[in-house]
Order: sequence, then C-alpha cells, then structure tokens
Amino acid sequence: MKAAIIGAPLDLGAGRRGVDMGPSAIRYAGLEERLSALGVECVDRGNVASPVAEATSEDDPRARFLPAIRETCERIAGLVGAALDEGRVPIVLGGDHSIALGTLGGLASRRGPGAVLWFDAHGDLNTPETTPSGNVHGMPLAASLGRGGRAFESPAWSLPAVERERVSVIGARELDPGERALIGDLGLAVHTMSELDRRGIEAVVSEALERAAGARFVHISLDMDGLDPEVAPGVGTAVRGGLTYREAHLAMELVADAGLLSCLEIVEVNPILDRQNATAALAVELAASAFGAKTL
Repeated sequence: MKAAIIGAPLDLGAGRRGVDMGPSAIRYAGLEERLSALGVECVDRGNVASPVAEATSEDDPRARFLPAIRETCERIAGLVGAALDEGRVPIVLGGDHSIALGTLGGLASRRGPGAVLWFDAHGDLNTPETTPSGNVHGMPLAASLGRGGRAFESPAWSLPAVERERVSVIGARELDPGERALIGDLGLAVHTMSELDRRGIEAVVSEALERAAGARFVHISLDMDGLDPEVAPGVGTAVRGGLTYREAHLAMELVADAGLLSCLEIVEVNPILDRQNATAALAVELAASAFGAKTL
C-alpha cells in the first residue's frame, strides 16, 4: 500500500486555538515511521498554506472565517486528488474538522460522491442557519451532504460529496437541535454512545462498513474527541463518555479487515491541552491499526 501524508494546520473553524499544531504533533509522534514499519510506502506532502485568525476577516458571524476556510480546503482537495491520481491513500492531518470539506471534496472530485465513517462526539451537521456558535468545524458533514448552502460551494468540488445512505456517525454524544432535525430529515445513521454501549463497537462499525461497501470511496474521518478524554486529553472540545482505547483500536482494525479504506483523516489534536503528546501518539497507533497493524 502507498500513502500520502497531507498536513492541514487550520484552526479557523474551531472555537479555541491550538489544533493548528496538530499535524506537527502527529508527525513528531512518528506517523511515517510507524506506517513504514508496516510496509506502507509513505510520502509527506507537507502542509497546505493556512491563514491565522489574527490576519483574517471573520466575515459572517454565522459561519466564521468561511471564505478563508474554503480557500484552504480547496488546497487540501487538490492534494487529496493528486494522491489518488498516484494510487496513494491520502492521510490528512488536522487541524480542526472543517478541513473535511476539502478532504471529501477532493475525493468526490475524482470519484464522485462516496461513503464516510465519521468518528466524533459531535454530529458536525449544523449549518449557518442552525449553528449555536458560528464555528465551521461544526458544519463540514452537513456541507458535504450539500446542506450547508452556497457559501460552501467551490469549483474544486461538487456537492454533495457523500451519499447520505452511506454516512455513519459513530460515537455521538453531543448533538444540537438543528443537527437532530437534519438527521431526521435525511434519515442519517447516527450511532450514539448509548447505542454503542448496548450493541458493542464491533456490531456498529461492521454495520457501517456494510453500508459503505460498494461506494466510490470510503473515507474514515477520525475526530480525536470521539475518544474519551481520559485516553485522548489533547482535544479542543472534549466530551466525557467517549470511545475507550480498545474500542477505538478495534474500530480501526475492523476498517483494515474490511479492505475498504480510501482515505484517512485525523483531526482536532490540540497539543496545548495534551499531556506529553499522548493524544498525538494515540492518533499514530490508531492510524497503524487502520492500515493493518496486528498483535499476532
């Protein structure tokens, strides 16, 4: 297998600073070395240029910094598309979750709308009309489904970038009213932590992979706040009661076993809030599991 590492040090979509250092933290934790040890041929494409809040206009308070975020996502989409052209699996390192607009846009620009397994404490299904905060990292899945409005459109991609019947949100435990309404409207498969507690991670992820099978692409978007903050403390929007260390690894192992992985995205690592780079180190190990690392 061949992979391309793409850094997206963007934090304009988040409510607090620090996730722009996530790509560096994950690289420092040894991502390329770990994957190379598994036989994955890696190239690192560096970081896309990303503006900083102090030098950027907020623009619309209902979708803060969206023009700058969209431009950054266009650069991400270009690198993701180029990786696919080379027969490589893109590994996109965030940055906040707004970068998923570019990742999914790049995938869809080459292959058409596909599938996504969205591991997250949040739905990221708000729109500028429903958002309680104006933070765009709470909107990328809605936007990728074509429900974000014209401000999310770009010549770099077509929307929707994902098929709603092939979307699975896994680990949700904090949803806003507008997100609940959109989930009901679209009939999205949103697997809450309560469901995971009752059914188990294997059943839920296996069902999500079955839903994704046959799609033009299968993207794994891993927000590290999907894990419990006891094991992933370095995230900007921590919510108690998330995936355990072993649940997260099993989820990634099931992804590897299915052989469907087209692209991996790891977001919301905030080194400022971390303990000795533990969250970035865990991100590396989860990436290894997604690429087939085994104990035996």
